[in-house]
Amino acid sequence: MTAAMEMPRVQECVVTACGYNHTGDCHAFAITIGSMDHAHCHTFIELPAVRAGVDGLIAQVGACQRADCRHNDQLECHAPGIKVGPDNDMADCLTYATR
Repeated sequence: MTAAMEMPRVQECVVTACGYNHTGDCHAFAITIGSMDHAHCHTFIELPAVRAGVDGLIAQVGACQRADCRHNDQLECHAPGIKVGPDNDMADCLTYATR
């Protein structure tokens, strides 16, 4: 049995149109990052009038599909924390950095 890894938190999300965003904090339990062409937040759900997720919880990065990111080791994010906002589209990991 292996010990659970501490996952990085979403320190800031400026995507106000996302249902998980409550005043700059992401309240999804965990998010998934990555697409073939950029570091998209796959947990993004465009529902600005709906508040989803868990109150009092700040999201963590559950998985990252961008193996070319310098923070990625075996598809797990090892950044101290991430920020989500517009880059290639409305909700991308702004902490993403190529190796």
